Amino acid sequence: MTNHPTPADLTPGICSVTLRSLGIDEVVRISSEAGLAGIEWGTDVHANDVDSAAHAKDATEAAGMTVLSLGSYYRCGAFGDFEPILDLANAAGAPRVRVWAGELGSAGASQEHWDSVVKDTRRIADLAAEQGVAIAFEYHGNTLTDSPATTLELLDRVNHPNVGTYWQPAVGLSDEQALASLHEVLPHVVGVHCFSWGPAAERFPLRNRSLLWQSVADVLRGNEKALDIMLEFVEDDLPGNVLSDAAFLHTITLGED
Repeated sequence: MTNHPTPADLTPGICSVTLRSLGIDEVVRISSEAGLAGIEWGTDVHANDVDSAAHAKDATEAAGMTVLSLGSYYRCGAFGDFEPILDLANAAGAPRVRVWAGELGSAGASQEHWDSVVKDTRRIADLAAEQGVAIAFEYHGNTLTDSPATTLELLDRVNHPNVGTYWQPAVGLSDEQALASLHEVLPHVVGVHCFSWGPAAERFPLRNRSLLWQSVADVLRGNEKALDIMLEFVEDDLPGNVLSDAAFLHTITLGED
């Protein structure tokens, strides 16, 4: 044992939604060419039934990569049938499922909406835990995880060991504001979605916010908890921009200048 903290491992990955227009095999080929270590497969296009989820798993593993998670569009509070989503997660070999914290921003959400999201999250977290699958909230506007304070309140109310949250910089925040939001939710963060957007959601190369992302990686490495940091959107959705953004992602996950 050493008394010095070991920097946390950061796994560079990608969300398949980044290449939504391409098929599973092309997503895997480009991700592998980019040297990425894993993929979050979305249920919107790629892993939308058990066969395609299994195909995603097999193709990912054949390329020497790992399935990082299943990007679902399940809205907590809807009390929908969650078993089919767990079937997809199992077929894809995904260790966790991304879900959404309701369908209303925190400012407009009633107490009833909060209660529904909390109750439903606990329900699906129990179902997922039985199958060894974790649950993570998307950190996003127009949901109850639209700010650090409301994310912490929701996680506190859910109070379930199988539930964490992703993090991403909210659109329009300065680098300093985005970093402050990460620090607030950091104990609960299980993964990061990585992109460079302008105030009006314009997409730029990741390097355009190099100071932010280098700082984020430094914070995550100092957290002593292994995490996935996944490209989510690239400029113009072009495969070539996945390669250039992945090259920058590698430098920050490895702690290089």
